[in-house]
Amino acid sequence: MYIDNENFEKWMEKLSKKLSEIGKDLKSLINTDRVLDDNEKIFDNQDLAFLLKVSFRTLQRYRVSGVLPFFTIGKKTYYRAGDIRSFIRERADFQSYKQFEKGNQLENQP
Repeated sequence: MYIDNENFEKWMEKLSKKLSEIGKDLKSLINTDRVLDDNEKIFDNQDLAFLLKVSFRTLQRYRVSGVLPFFTIGKKTYYRAGDIRSFIRERADFQSYKQFEKGNQLENQP
């Protein structure tokens, strides 16, 4: 099999880009010890949108405005149960919060 210089350079460029992406993903995974506590429950966008009965766009607005803490691994966004509890406490009345907590088993989370 013969590979000319042009094809080889294109192939190497693709390989380099892919390795860079993998490196970024690994850095995200390595730093998760600062993100998660032991036994902490996390939610992704789909889970949280369903629980809060809001759209993905609404979650994005909350993230951009800084009212809902989040973290990403790769290209996926996650939320800590404790941050969600705090978010709801600040924005809902006590009865709504208790109903949410009971319905989603968040009362035993840190």
